[in-house]
Amino acid sequence: MNIRPVETKKDLAEFIELPYRLYRSDPVWVPPLRSDQWNQFDPKTNPMLDHCEYTLFLLQNERGTIGRISAFIDRLAVKSWGEPIGLFGSFECIADDAAARMLLDAAQAWLGARGMRVMRGPWSFASQEWGLVVEGFEPPPVIMAPYNPPRYNDHLEKFGLSKIKDLLVYYVDSKEGYKIPERYLRLTNRIQEKLKVTVRSMDMRNLEKEVATFVRLANRSIADNWGFYPVTEEEGKAIARDMKPVVDPKLLLFAEDAKGEAIGFAMALPDVNSLLKGLDGRLFPFGWAKLLFGLPRLRQFRMWALGVIPEYHGQAVDALMYRKLYEILARRDVRLEINYVLEDNYPMNNAVKNLGAKPLRRYRVYQKSI
Repeated sequence: MNIRPVETKKDLAEFIELPYRLYRSDPVWVPPLRSDQWNQFDPKTNPMLDHCEYTLFLLQNERGTIGRISAFIDRLAVKSWGEPIGLFGSFECIADDAAARMLLDAAQAWLGARGMRVMRGPWSFASQEWGLVVEGFEPPPVIMAPYNPPRYNDHLEKFGLSKIKDLLVYYVDSKEGYKIPERYLRLTNRIQEKLKVTVRSMDMRNLEKEVATFVRLANRSIADNWGFYPVTEEEGKAIARDMKPVVDPKLLLFAEDAKGEAIGFAMALPDVNSLLKGLDGRLFPFGWAKLLFGLPRLRQFRMWALGVIPEYHGQAVDALMYRKLYEILARRDVRLEINYVLEDNYPMNNAVKNLGAKPLRRYRVYQKSI
């Protein structure tokens, strides 16, 4: 076996194609669009790379590529965390402990040579794709959520990586009889009357302004959350660009105070993964039609983001936005996955449980001193 960095477009094609080969017979994995994967590793289309120093490694033997990994230093993250923490991700490997160790060794050596004292991951070049699944390997992952076989956790632990944080996933499903609890209806009625808070959907005619509002709220509302570092305006624009073809504007919400100032946001995304199954990551020749006709009929969604600025923490503004989402989605007989909630974010976990959501999945982020 030999390991080497990605240096050419052909190398990058090998890097991107590996999961499609490894998971070809996996009934749970959903092949992401190949075009999205290429965009993720292109500085022209992924502004996150503007503040990252990174490398990609391929592991090969006489039969071809058998593993891959990324190692990177996000300057915004290092500055925000105040610690020399480097990141690794895009980890894929055959079932071989020696192969996995070679990949992780390469990432660790690269980070250590650049002054990092800790390696953390898996961490993606895409927004909020962190960790490995440790519980709840089924059903298939939703849009923008990672997937891995159970053995990947064994590979990381054998290398000396250990848990630094777990991320929890919940769900509600109207086909299982879910209804928003009556007490939440009463609570949100009182909140609206007391605080004069209103909730509106995003105005797609003023998308640039709305995206700027989202970035500002995101950076203020979750600044104290573990793993947070600022979202740049360019990243916000890229997220909006990537989501625009599939997003339902009615499910992108802003909460506003009595003066009309935005104080919170909530975003639910159609789970297009349920439509990508069987397309092998390609929209052509027939995949585009499946998306076009399938999107209006989708009943699966992901609660992708929710935040409230600190001045309104603990005042149930998040419950008010959840109610609005529920009222929009309830007409569609839907399943909603709430993804992610930090394991030690006790107010949010309690709120989600009180809403009647059920535990579904657990992701784990690992860390190791270098």
